Amino acid sequence: MNDALPAAPTRRPDIEDDFADGPDPDLWVAHYLPHWTTPDRSAARFDTNSDGLRLRIDADQPDWRPEDAPLRVSNLQTGVHSGPLGSASGTHRHRPDGLVVRAPTPTRLLWAPASGRVEITVTASRDAGCMLAAWLVGTEHERADAAGEICLFEIDAEAVGSLGTVARSGVKGHSDPRLVTDMAEIRLPFDASRPHTWTVIWGRGETVIGCEGVVVRRIAQAPDYPLFLLVDLFEVAQPAGSYPKTAIVHRVRGWSGD
Repeated sequence: MNDALPAAPTRRPDIEDDFADGPDPDLWVAHYLPHWTTPDRSAARFDTNSDGLRLRIDADQPDWRPEDAPLRVSNLQTGVHSGPLGSASGTHRHRPDGLVVRAPTPTRLLWAPASGRVEITVTASRDAGCMLAAWLVGTEHERADAAGEICLFEIDAEAVGSLGTVARSGVKGHSDPRLVTDMAEIRLPFDASRPHTWTVIWGRGETVIGCEGVVVRRIAQAPDYPLFLLVDLFEVAQPAGSYPKTAIVHRVRGWSGD
C-alpha cells in the first residue's frame, strides 16, 4: 500500500508525552502486566536524555516470570487491571498455560480509548535478541472477552538493516471471538534504528496502521472497547553481548474517538 495516512486531528491531543521529564505518572505505569508476576520482575528500566525515553534491558534484570525465561522486558502502559490474588482475571491473558494473578493491582484507566488515533515515534534496537513493540490491548476490566489487540509493530533487532527493516503488524484476537488474528510482515525501506513514526487509527470496524505517513495495513476489523497502550523493549534470547540493551521512545500522541 502507498496510500497517505489521513492528517492528524486539528484539535489538541488527549495525550502527549515527549518524556523530557521522564514518563508522565498521570499517563504511564512503568511495569509490564504487573499482576501476572512480581514488582521486581515487572518494573521497567529506563532513563531520559534529549532524545526522549531510553528503555533498557540491564545485565542484572530478572526475567518477567521464571516460567518464561529467557524473557526480560521494560515496558510503559497506560493503565492496569487485575482480579484478586490467584485468579485468572486481568488485562492481556495472552498465554494459555495458566497465568494467575500474583500481584493484585487496583484498576487504573489512565488512558483507555475504545477508538481513536495514536502516533508513536521510536528508534528500534539493534542489540542482539531484542524486540521493540507497541500494542493496544483490551483492558478486560468490564468483561473477559474484551481482550483483542492491535499490534502497531514488533521489530526484531535482527530484522533491522541499513537498507531496510522487516516489522510485524496487525490485529490479534486472543480471547475475543469477534476478532480474527491477522498479522503480516511489513517491509520498510529504511533503517528502523533511526527515529521514525508509526500511526494507528481504529474504530467503526476498521484498523489502519501506517509508518512514516504511509498506510502499511488496512484491516476490516477493530476492537470496540477500552484499550491500554503498551510500549516495550523485550530481550527474548539468552543473555549475551554487552549491556544495557536499549531502544528509544521519542514521543507519543493520542486522540480518543473518531
